[in-house]
Amino acid sequence: MADRIVEDTLESIPEIPERLQAVLIASLKEARERLEKGESVVPFTALAVKENLFLESHPADDTQQCFNLARHTVQNVRGADAYALCYDGYVETDDGTKDALIAEGGMAGEPEGYAIGYLYEEAKEEGAFPKVTSQPVYIGPAPNFMMLTPDVPAEPATEAEAAAAEAGQESTGAAE
Repeated sequence: MADRIVEDTLESIPEIPERLQAVLIASLKEARERLEKGESVVPFTALAVKENLFLESHPADDTQQCFNLARHTVQNVRGADAYALCYDGYVETDDGTKDALIAEGGMAGEPEGYAIGYLYEEAKEEGAFPKVTSQPVYIGPAPNFMMLTPDVPAEPATEAEAAAAEAGQESTGAAE
């Protein structure tokens, strides 16, 4: 997935929520392990549900299809409060284009996501593996697929509210 560009428009690094930061870092570590074993990094999502992290691969023919699959997965999961989409890409730096493992993600209810990554250098010798940094770098803001998740309407608390909802009226909650 080399044709996705995440632009850094901020002059300072924002504070990433701790829960999201943990999901992004776990995703990058998983991708680094795959790359260092000589495996390809098929784009995947990591979904945080309670204390569990669920991974799902998103093989696709092109970048847009991959993002559509990831968005569909994130928007249709129940109980997740944070996610990351991790993939092998590149970033533009002052020193030129650099290969990077990129994790971008967000949290439920937040308007914007974040992208961080591990830069790496391709192996120079045949049979060797890429050299991946262990310190993540902030890449920039990213879309938050959880922001786009439709709100699920709350169940009516009383029979009067349920009847009012069916009739298309608002209930004041007061006894009638």
